[in-house]
Amino acid sequence: MDHHNISLITTVAWGFGLALVFGFIAERIKLPALVGYLVAGFLIGPATPGFVADAGIASQLSEIGVMLLMFGVGLHFSLNDLMSVRRIALPGAIVQMGLATALGAGMAMMWGWAVGPAIVFGLCLSCASTVVLLKALEARNLIDTMNGKIAVGWLVVEDLVTVLVLVLLPPLSGLLSGKEATVSAGIWVTIGQTLLQVGAFIALMLIVGKRVLPWILWQVARTGSRELFTLSVVAVAIGIAFGAAELFSVSFALGAFFAGMVMRESQFSHRAAEETLPLRDAFSVLFFVSVGMLFDPEIILTQPLQVLGVVAIIVIGKSIAAAGLVLFFRYPLKTALTVSASLAQIGEFSFILAGLGMSLNLLPPEGMSLVLAGAIISIALNPFVFAAIKPFSNWFVEHSDLGRKLDRREDPYAELPATTEAKYLKGQVVLVGYGRVGKRIADALESQNIAYVVAEQNRERVEDLRQMGKVAVSGDATEPEVLIQAHIQHAAMLVIATPDSLNVRRMSEIAQRLNPGIKLVIRTHSEDEMNFIREEKLGTVFFGEEELAKGMIQHILGAFGPAVPPESKAA
Repeated sequence: MDHHNISLITTVAWGFGLALVFGFIAERIKLPALVGYLVAGFLIGPATPGFVADAGIASQLSEIGVMLLMFGVGLHFSLNDLMSVRRIALPGAIVQMGLATALGAGMAMMWGWAVGPAIVFGLCLSCASTVVLLKALEARNLIDTMNGKIAVGWLVVEDLVTVLVLVLLPPLSGLLSGKEATVSAGIWVTIGQTLLQVGAFIALMLIVGKRVLPWILWQVARTGSRELFTLSVVAVAIGIAFGAAELFSVSFALGAFFAGMVMRESQFSHRAAEETLPLRDAFSVLFFVSVGMLFDPEIILTQPLQVLGVVAIIVIGKSIAAAGLVLFFRYPLKTALTVSASLAQIGEFSFILAGLGMSLNLLPPEGMSLVLAGAIISIALNPFVFAAIKPFSNWFVEHSDLGRKLDRREDPYAELPATTEAKYLKGQVVLVGYGRVGKRIADALESQNIAYVVAEQNRERVEDLRQMGKVAVSGDATEPEVLIQAHIQHAAMLVIATPDSLNVRRMSEIAQRLNPGIKLVIRTHSEDEMNFIREEKLGTVFFGEEELAKGMIQHILGAFGPAVPPESKAA
């Protein structure tokens, strides 16, 4: 066999092999593994001697990783999650992209670039990588938290805006290059067509896909074949992503994301997530390897100041803009820092935008090199930016009046109105979390005329609850101030309905310190956490799988009628 004709196998072999070696080394020296993956890609790229992998094949393999990863996010991120953060994610992402584009364009114009190329360059620096974000959130168990949902929702909006930019760039190329003086009427037609295509795809997924995809999974699951089930999940993820790109001009990543969101409606969504996890992890490694292959260190030697400027805009400029916007919407300092760290990098969409800009003669070759350098360096720095959130937040609050003010700023939804009835202030139930479980508990309490106060981290959800006449406060229940505002010191019971098992212990400790006689009812997804809570006698704990088994056992035994006592049989 001619080994020179099996570039796919050699690329995968070298990519995975070196990624394993350098990822392991990175972990041993306390660096994030993805830094090792980037180094592995650099070593098999054209900038270094020896074996050079097929960049085209590596890029396509990494695209599969992006699709599978976004599909996995969709499986955990419902449409309700996206809508619940729309008031901050939608305006925040659009304004932040505008500010980042202006910073990048302004710097490029200082270098002597024309306006058109400078705008395209700025756009390349404005959109963060969802893949990098997800890896960072997964490593810190933040995906299911409120801050994680805001960050993911923010980047989904960025991806939608970037898709629109990619479609509009070709018809606008004449204007941006200075060959046309005005915007032609055809531009508005293109905008309208793009919005219709994206809208049609989303509508199709929500109306048709919501019914068809869960049905397909059910039919395959009935065969009992694990292999077929895994195949069906992967086929759906990649097939819909490909179809979305071909038929509706939606990116692979967004197509896969919406496929996952729709698949979430199926009872097999958790199994689908577990079955595809190894594939997602493997192909996401190839994404970072393919990014490393693109890096040419010559740009750092020939244009060090330009590279430094690009990295400064990505890591510092975008972060400050995002943090300012989140604080403007009166969210906590921790949320602002999490979102700003999430955006302190660029990735796949930046490469696509830069490539399109070059093909339209709107971006010089050095622009692509600077974008790639900025991506490599910002991706490598991103884990450290995330790690710096907590120490920086603590230092900022301790040493700065502004930090203390932001940490304890006035929020109109952070305390109950003065007109709140007395029944909600004494002997009430404090319900932490108003998600799928919390809402059902609230409905049951309401049906029995039991007064309750909701403590919810999603400020938009608190606003909606108050508009419906319900009593709710906004904030993180791991902070004593939030439970105090919910009048925990006079409450009869604390019900923790959030899936965040990491903070259950802290909430319980705060509640018992403020109200030693309070009864606690706790939800957890962790068997270890359940055992700890029972050993410490913190309260009554409900573990998902255990309660499911109890319900099934009760139903099964009930189907056979009441048990016959042994004495009766003997008689």
